[in-house]
Amino acid sequence: MNRLNITVYGIFLGVLLIQPALAQEAAQTYERGYKALQLFDGEAMAAMPRWIQTWLNILSIVFLAGLFFVWRRVEARWAVGGFVASTLTAILVVPQTGLVPLGGLFALIHVIFWTPALVLLLTRRPFLKERSLYALWSGLMTAVITFSFIFDIPDSVIYLNHMLFG
Repeated sequence: MNRLNITVYGIFLGVLLIQPALAQEAAQTYERGYKALQLFDGEAMAAMPRWIQTWLNILSIVFLAGLFFVWRRVEARWAVGGFVASTLTAILVVPQTGLVPLGGLFALIHVIFWTPALVLLLTRRPFLKERSLYALWSGLMTAVITFSFIFDIPDSVIYLNHMLFG
């Protein structure tokens, strides 16, 4: 690991360690919403535009449909595993860290946990190799993650820039 990586990880770790002390006060300074630097909670989720709520339902269905393929397909294992890991991190880990639940934090969690599945899906391209329910699911899964990343990657960058450089 080179010095730049160590420095970046050190800064990020420092932010994580300092953050809980500031979380309560900071949470009061953010407005609620679904954008990168908005407080994303149950109230914000309920107030999201209908198209985003519909998209989240579609996304969840496609991820969970991967359960039909996890025993035979590695791409499905990574997709479902990434979905479960991101969900558990958002529900169980984030509240325990004291991090302010901003939209960009959840976007970053998606990018971290969903990227391995997307890399496998794009490099192996099972959606092009056969005609089957699995091929259909893998194509939909690739599209779902890719479309989500159109929003998640910029929101992650905005969030990290805000947290690391204020």
